[in-house]
Amino acid sequence: MGAIILFDGVCNFCNGSVNFIIERDAENYFKFAPLQTEIAQSLLEKHNIDKAETDSVILIEGDAAYTHSTAALRITRKLGGFWAWFYGFIIVPKPIRDFFYKLFAKYRYKLFGKKDACMMPTPEIREKFIS
Repeated sequence: MGAIILFDGVCNFCNGSVNFIIERDAENYFKFAPLQTEIAQSLLEKHNIDKAETDSVILIEGDAAYTHSTAALRITRKLGGFWAWFYGFIIVPKPIRDFFYKLFAKYRYKLFGKKDACMMPTPEIREKFIS
């Protein structure tokens, strides 16, 4: 059983991150859905996640949902190789990790820009997206 990554579909950094994950997801563990889709909205409701509080990345694994830095670190763990080592930062207390994560997320549009609409997956990666 794989996991679902919900991401901000208009964020250039988030879209780049999705492409980065797809390129390194050798086991095809992850599926993706932009936060702006109905399926993402239903998953947010199911897991009682407030989109106003969490608007960048959410990881759904089984019956659990992870947000902020925990989601990002759990994703790196599944990428294997060098990237899996980043999961070691899980030992840093969550309030500290999330402070820096939220700070970056707050300024991601200013740093990387945003699109007017969600990215359209290419035919080669379309099966990685849920709708």
